[in-house]
Amino acid sequence: MDITTELSAVAARIEQISGTQIQIPGIPVQGPDAGTSSFAAALQAEMNAQDGGSAVAGAGALAGVEGLNAPSMIPSTQLEALVDQNAQSQAVDPALVKAIIANESGFNASATSSVGAQGLMQLMPGTASALGVTDAYDPAQNVAGGTKYIRQLLDRFNGDVRLAVAAYNAGPGAVEKYGGVPPYAETQNYVQNVLASYAKYRSAAP
Repeated sequence: MDITTELSAVAARIEQISGTQIQIPGIPVQGPDAGTSSFAAALQAEMNAQDGGSAVAGAGALAGVEGLNAPSMIPSTQLEALVDQNAQSQAVDPALVKAIIANESGFNASATSSVGAQGLMQLMPGTASALGVTDAYDPAQNVAGGTKYIRQLLDRFNGDVRLAVAAYNAGPGAVEKYGGVPPYAETQNYVQNVLASYAKYRSAAP
């Protein structure tokens, strides 16, 4: 019996006892619910990729994010619950929150960018503090703060998702300065990637 088979057997036994789905990097999700959630599937795929040393999610929006070869993942069901809870409280489409997480950190709760952005939604320390986040690496605090920030940006740009996403990457001042998505290659690529992920998650929503 190889290590993959052994780990699968252990995960299956834990699931049987606890009733909680167990996900192990590099091992496909088993059971009747496997593949029913696009977000869960994307998270599992990213975990598999990172287990092989990849630091790329989607179309490469994670360039500059460090620590992805030793990711700190939380179960997709837990992350989805956090997203849904905070999206509802802030009146934000959960598909948008998921799209930002996917492109910001590749679902890595311990990700740190080269400029110091932290956690799942890559909050800068100053932004995190203003949002009441005391530990940006705590998934619950990070998702709560990041979702609140998205709400603020949507309000600032009259509900324009494209401009809010651009502001999440480049800052609201830059969006206001240029009267639209700033002419930065990174921001333009980021907006394109996040909106593509957003459309994917919206189409998969029940």
